[in-house]
Amino acid sequence: MIQRRFRDPVANAPGSVTLPPLCGSLSSSSHSLISRLLSFVIIPNMNLKDFLLAEMNREADRSRHALEQVPEGKSDWKPHEKSMAFGYLTNMVATIPMWIAMQINQNELDIAPKDGPKFEMKQLNTSAEYIEALDKAVAGAREAFEKTSDDHLKTNWQLKAGGNVVAEAPRYEMIQDTFGHWAHHRGQMTVYLRLMGAKVPAIYGPSADDKEFR
Repeated sequence: MIQRRFRDPVANAPGSVTLPPLCGSLSSSSHSLISRLLSFVIIPNMNLKDFLLAEMNREADRSRHALEQVPEGKSDWKPHEKSMAFGYLTNMVATIPMWIAMQINQNELDIAPKDGPKFEMKQLNTSAEYIEALDKAVAGAREAFEKTSDDHLKTNWQLKAGGNVVAEAPRYEMIQDTFGHWAHHRGQMTVYLRLMGAKVPAIYGPSADDKEFR
């Protein structure tokens, strides 16, 4: 069983909740419910923005370990014709913290604007370039956290596509979803590393190549 500490946002009183183990047999609705429950996970005596910033810093360190193993000359590699290219996937792992800055600083983001995309993904090739991109993205997100407040993080943020709202929730929930999105793509990336014969780093625990506990 998984036990988490949480602070009730209404009663503002500490409590605890016990959840079943996460497993592949859970339905999408169950995952959604668990996500909502865990969105209230707050360490006692820590405010919302500091909690989210600490989580981002941990995820950034884990992403750095993965990006350190990027082999050169594999940007176009993919395990299947329907899969993302390794370079595109790795670029996302390096730059996803930019989303966190946008979720704090902007009121919305349109990922498919009718007048065409406003952001072009930069071509990166080496581990050093990916790590530099990660550091830049994380620095922007940290600056956004420093300037924000818990009250602001509780206001809504919208994700749009072609002008239509496809998702809307409080900023802190969107940021936690971004952490999940980040971990998801980083997990994909480590599978690519294994299939390409590269070293797979320890992320949430040891791997076959790295026995460290991080």
